[in-house]
Amino acid sequence: MAIPYVRGIEFEYGRVDRISPLVRRVIANNPGPFTYVGTGVYIVGEGDVAVIDPGPLRADHFEALKAALKGERVTHVLVSHGHSDHSPLATPLAEWAGCKTYAKDCGIHTAKDELGSPDDLAFTPDVRVGDGDVLSGPGWTLDVIETPGHTANHLCFGLREENTCFSGDHIMGWSTTVVAPPDGHMGDYMRSLEKIRRMGFETLWPTHGDAVRGKDFVETFITEYANHRRAREAAILAELRGGETSIPAMVSRMYVDVDSRLHPAAAMSVLGHMLDLIGRGLVATDDSVPTVRSRFDLVTARA
Repeated sequence: MAIPYVRGIEFEYGRVDRISPLVRRVIANNPGPFTYVGTGVYIVGEGDVAVIDPGPLRADHFEALKAALKGERVTHVLVSHGHSDHSPLATPLAEWAGCKTYAKDCGIHTAKDELGSPDDLAFTPDVRVGDGDVLSGPGWTLDVIETPGHTANHLCFGLREENTCFSGDHIMGWSTTVVAPPDGHMGDYMRSLEKIRRMGFETLWPTHGDAVRGKDFVETFITEYANHRRAREAAILAELRGGETSIPAMVSRMYVDVDSRLHPAAAMSVLGHMLDLIGRGLVATDDSVPTVRSRFDLVTARA
């Protein structure tokens, strides 16, 4: 079974939409091959509210958020991870609102423009949070969930009252996510997918695109997300068994139906798989710090 993507979404840039009894969303006008229609910013609660992933530092987007938050008090600004489509507006919004920013830490900066979401090198959270931390306001409770993989510092946030997960870039309805070393780690990513699956959420709200809805569908979606990664790993092993040693050559065949603008990111994800396979003793390379330009072999081929 293929991933049952969810790609339909109704919105207008800058408009605040009620998407559940406790949640509203404003989408920034920053569409692209990595951001889909743009960054979806979530407002949780009424009166005293939390804002999740404020998005890019754009004047029009900032004004739209201010309008959406008029008459309310922002108590928390939460960031899933420090990429340029998620965190740049966090500090300005928190300063405007008179509150603090909350995230894990600054991660391992890579600043790779070819991935479409370079690191926001200026962002440092006011408060560092992780597994077990709980943030709350009138009528809403958010559990912090560490989900490393897309980045080392990626967080999801679970809204108890609606059994909902704000999944950032960890799980997206419209596409798979990039797992790019050194900040991304494929083994961590697979473990984090299973962690979220076991929590039994009824809805996933990603930062890009629309929701994955329904408890059974969420479980199926995450299962197929993981199966897709396993299929990519199997394809990589097949390429290696066939004598291919180059990641770019593998990408040209394995991602032939994928937008070529995404091939550099695909190469980084393949590298993520390679590093995981190296760690499991299945693949070898002569480079002490492997890159997409390294040559790789099956360990059995070297024996």
